[in-house]
Amino acid sequence: MSSNTGTESPALIMKKKHLVLIGGGHAHMMLLANINKFVAKGIAVTVIQPSEHHYYSGMGAGMLGGTYTADEIRFQTRAMVEKQGGGFILDRAAEIDPAGREVVLEQAGKRIAYDVLSCNAGSQVPDRGLSLPEGGDIFPVKPIEGLARARERIIAAGKSRSLHVVIVGGGPSAMEIAGNLHQLACRENLLPPTITIVAGHAVLPHAPKRVRRLTKGSLEKRGISILTNTRVRQVEPGSLLLDSGESLAADMTFLAVGVRPSPIFSRSGLPVGPDGGLRVNRYLQSVAEDNIFGGGDCIYFEPRPLDKVGVYAVRQNPVLVHNVMAAFADTPLREFHPGGKYLLIYNLGDGYGVLNKWSLVLGGRLAFRIKDYIDRRFMHTFQAGDH
Repeated sequence: MSSNTGTESPALIMKKKHLVLIGGGHAHMMLLANINKFVAKGIAVTVIQPSEHHYYSGMGAGMLGGTYTADEIRFQTRAMVEKQGGGFILDRAAEIDPAGREVVLEQAGKRIAYDVLSCNAGSQVPDRGLSLPEGGDIFPVKPIEGLARARERIIAAGKSRSLHVVIVGGGPSAMEIAGNLHQLACRENLLPPTITIVAGHAVLPHAPKRVRRLTKGSLEKRGISILTNTRVRQVEPGSLLLDSGESLAADMTFLAVGVRPSPIFSRSGLPVGPDGGLRVNRYLQSVAEDNIFGGGDCIYFEPRPLDKVGVYAVRQNPVLVHNVMAAFADTPLREFHPGGKYLLIYNLGDGYGVLNKWSLVLGGRLAFRIKDYIDRRFMHTFQAGDH
């Protein structure tokens, strides 16, 4: 199998007849939508995912705040796969055996053989050494399903008492969660909660100054407290201990301290980047295994590191479809070009957004409406094949 040369070989198509997809996230949307084309060529397709649905993370905070329902922000992955003649395994991939060309399942312990493998295993929120206690109302911002559970808990508890809610982290996710918690309390007529962000060094440290000012101003105007130049040292039941020695009451805690790729690749002995993501070349192909591809948050793009934002996963879709198909036919692969500056819009709840692209910064309801339109259009495009 070649990275950049080759001619079509029907014989190879006959030999390499099982495509396995780990995860049905943003980078796999077009692969999922084109399963029938692989099946039509005699290629069996199996998708491994720990949930029958995939949630769109860009709308997760909006679901928490009540702007969207769970059904509006998720794809019916299993239904989409099986409708086109593919197989779906409800499990998590625990390990990849590249020598044996097999994926080991976490729960069943079974091995699934593959000829070509594409990985969109996503990312997870690290605990940053906080030694999280078992039980309690502690919610990482990923997986998104956890935000649905958090919403239910807050509504149930917030009607009888004023909750102390703390968000740990200073990035976009922390800001969006905080603003949408305020929206949730207003919409559900809850007793006004005390919402505090422990932002670490600074709020949105990598964003332009005007973006930081608009975001901070919007949240503080609604009574949300933002603590900077301090970090959480320990999470305890009902409270957080800061590095200053101060204790902060916390009935519910949200962890938004960044994301790290799935540990499956380092666990499998595959080459990874500094963040643990699958190290891929300009074809989104493993630098060590020419029949393994990947996209989204779980990869480390060797030509240059990419931000963990959904826009790159979306841009990777057509390249992955082409290259996975080319891997079966032994035809030339297509390079992935990340593209230029991307549009960023934060949904800060209560109909307020902050938009940034190049030197343009816009805060207000128009920014939110633009994000809402883009997100709903994206969902409609890929949800159309769900049923």
